[in-house]
Amino acid sequence: MTYSSSLAMSRSRFAGRNQNSTTFRTQERTLGPISNTIVLIVLACLLGLLYLTQVTKTNAYGYQINSLEQQQTQLKSENDDLQVASARLQSLDRVQNSAVAQSMAAVSPSGTVQD
Repeated sequence: MTYSSSLAMSRSRFAGRNQNSTTFRTQERTLGPISNTIVLIVLACLLGLLYLTQVTKTNAYGYQINSLEQQQTQLKSENDDLQVASARLQSLDRVQNSAVAQSMAAVSPSGTVQD
């Protein structure tokens, strides 16, 4: 090795005057297998919590829908009962005011039967 090449090599290893003594090396940082596992577990837990919140919301709406359907069924049966009662009450007036009933003769009691 010549003097100039050994001098050049020594300059590259040690800092000279007015030169920075630290060299920056870019190191690629990656997560290790344990860190990857922890991150995956945390993500799985978050997805599980998201799923559970959605399921509980769906169940809550299901209970509301069920109660409203029961109320609808009850109101329909009550409506049917009221329509039947209305038809019964209106039937007497319709029969009395019909043309056939108007053409009938009124009958008064003729007498009583005695033993």
